[in-house]
Amino acid sequence: MRFTYDPRYNIAYIRFHEKIADVETIRISDELVVDMASDGTIYGIELLNANEQIKHEDMGNLLVINEATGEKTEMPLSIG
Repeated sequence: MRFTYDPRYNIAYIRFHEKIADVETIRISDELVVDMASDGTIYGIELLNANEQIKHEDMGNLLVINEATGEKTEMPLSIG
């Protein structure tokens, strides 16, 4: 999995798989777009107006939690 942020366009992208040719882009809302294959595999999630969505609850930190072990890793995101 890969998380990227482009401050020029204020867009974040969570990539689960490399895109293939037949991925469909589905607009869920004004701020959420999902790239999905015909078999239901989600390839990525795009967050538009990302700085507002990401900073809102966690103060701009990315928190990764292993639900099996309870291990937590937190890192600050550089989002303007």
